Amino acid sequence: MNFKALTLGLAVATAATFSLAKPVAYQIDPTHTATVFSWSHFGFSTPSANFTDIQGTINVDNEKPANSSVNVIIPISSVNTNVPALDKEFQKEAWFDAEKYPNITFNSTKVETKDKKHFKITGNLTVKGVSQPVVLDAVLNQQAVHPMTSLPTVGFNATTSFNRSAFGLGSYVPNVSDKITVNITTEASVPKK
Repeated sequence: MNFKALTLGLAVATAATFSLAKPVAYQIDPTHTATVFSWSHFGFSTPSANFTDIQGTINVDNEKPANSSVNVIIPISSVNTNVPALDKEFQKEAWFDAEKYPNITFNSTKVETKDKKHFKITGNLTVKGVSQPVVLDAVLNQQAVHPMTSLPTVGFNATTSFNRSAFGLGSYVPNVSDKITVNITTEASVPKK
């Protein structure tokens, strides 16, 4: 085989390898993930609620970011408003009805690239059995081998907002704002094999 033929063969093999590449699945680390919901309370203050024990997968395709995806499960039972009575109230039927709908979920439907670090992630947010489209403005903080775990890891921050009444959670609107602002931070790693 001559040099040109060898070079062409290697190029074809390399192209085939990239075309077969699949998104890498990163499992969300609940100990380094927070989803903070905030709202206006009669215009006097901006309380917040943090959900923990968040589970899910971030599928990252570096070659074709549009093939990336995000799927998240947020247990209602993990809510923390720093007001224990309100935490209990949120579990009830009038609010999240956690017995019937124990989780909030987000499943992406489209990932758009703004630049190498900024993405727009569109998906369906499901709360209390109601699904509505929302858009996350996401920032890639870092993608590297984690120095403590030696696992391939990604870290993102993201923000979004929506009207809670769209999910059947309209109590006390407008005195307690309809608009909910969400700030998310997460780390996710490729599991050990």
